[in-house]
Amino acid sequence: MPGAETKTERIDLRTTRSAKDTLHRAAEAAGKSVSEFVIEAGLTAAAATLADRRFFVLDDAAWKAFAAALDRPVAAKPRLAKLLAEPGVNE
Repeated sequence: MPGAETKTERIDLRTTRSAKDTLHRAAEAAGKSVSEFVIEAGLTAAAATLADRRFFVLDDAAWKAFAAALDRPVAAKPRLAKLLAEPGVNE
C-alpha cells in the first residue's frame, strides 16, 4: 500500500455483526486499525486474484509478438543453470 499517497477515497461496507466482530478481533491481534486490516487484506487478495488471471485479450499485433516469444527456441542460460544447481535456502 503506497504510504505517501493521500487517502481521498472511501469504501462503504455493510456486514453482519459477527463479521464485524471477527474483523475487530483480527485487527486487534495484528495491532492494526480495522481499516488498516481490511485494506491490507483486501489488497493482498486483489493482488493474488489479479496475478492468477489465466485469460487475457491481445490485439493481433500483440498476439503475434506473444506467440513468437513462446515459439522462440530455448537459449542456454549458464548463469541460471549454475544458480539452480546451488542448494536453496530450505536445503
